[in-house]
Amino acid sequence: MVKRKVIIDTDPGHDDAMAIMLAIKSNALDVLALTTVCGNSTIENTTRNARYILNLLGRNDIPVYSGMEKPFKRDLIQAIVHGKSGLDGIDPQNEPKLTGNAVEKIIESVKANPNEVTLITLGPLTNIASAMQKNPSVMKKVKEIVSMGGAIRVPGNKNRVAEFNFFVDPEAAKILFDFPVKKALIPLDVCNKLRLSITDFKMIKNTVLRENLLKMVIPFSKNTQKNEGPSGVMIYDVLAVFSFLKPELITTNDYDIKIETEGELTRGMAVADMRVKSEKTKNTTVVEKIPKEIFRKYFIDTLSKLP
Repeated sequence: MVKRKVIIDTDPGHDDAMAIMLAIKSNALDVLALTTVCGNSTIENTTRNARYILNLLGRNDIPVYSGMEKPFKRDLIQAIVHGKSGLDGIDPQNEPKLTGNAVEKIIESVKANPNEVTLITLGPLTNIASAMQKNPSVMKKVKEIVSMGGAIRVPGNKNRVAEFNFFVDPEAAKILFDFPVKKALIPLDVCNKLRLSITDFKMIKNTVLRENLLKMVIPFSKNTQKNEGPSGVMIYDVLAVFSFLKPELITTNDYDIKIETEGELTRGMAVADMRVKSEKTKNTTVVEKIPKEIFRKYFIDTLSKLP
């Protein structure tokens, strides 16, 4: 089986950590690199956390390149639910080893593998948009960009209409959605419908992953319930990875999506044109349904695999 080449652009984050675990333990992807961005926490914390997760998986052979430390035009607003370290419950103490070259490495990887590299984005889109601005001709040779972000028909989780990733850096999101490359979006609409329970994590047979995940997800679920409402463990970014791994299992629809950057109340809103007589151009495939029980079994089984 030929493994699909991916770069995971991420701001770990509890759900990012789980998504990275799923991507690597699936053994179906050639993960060329993790590129880190500020978002859920500072660039120091997100990079430290990315290295911690790879070490946990025994995959220190996968390079980590740190990227943008602030959004394009705005101050960084960090997530509350991930705690001070970005991985509340684990609070890694390893060195972040910042490289500062994520944007260059993304461009370099795409140039070396034209039309073969999928970018899976789990955080604000600052790195990706920066690469698009720096070298648009190369970035047009990205195979696809799969992004967790946005809220199409449901309320936002950062303001009335915007999901966190797009709210943090709406200018970056706008650059990406205006860019002529194949895009898939996993929005809050589908993410809000799928959660895991603490019991689900207790079923993971890989002892190292199970113990570390339980340390993470218990405070994470408490924080999300306190700050965002829903009970259970939210798994936003995990669903982006699952959607890419198992496209035959998901239900999608295509929309033309633009990002709002100017609105006083609508900063970061993903505006989908749903008019009957819409523009013919539809720039994004949006995931609208993921089978809960199939996903749940796949997640537990995949993370149960021993090294």
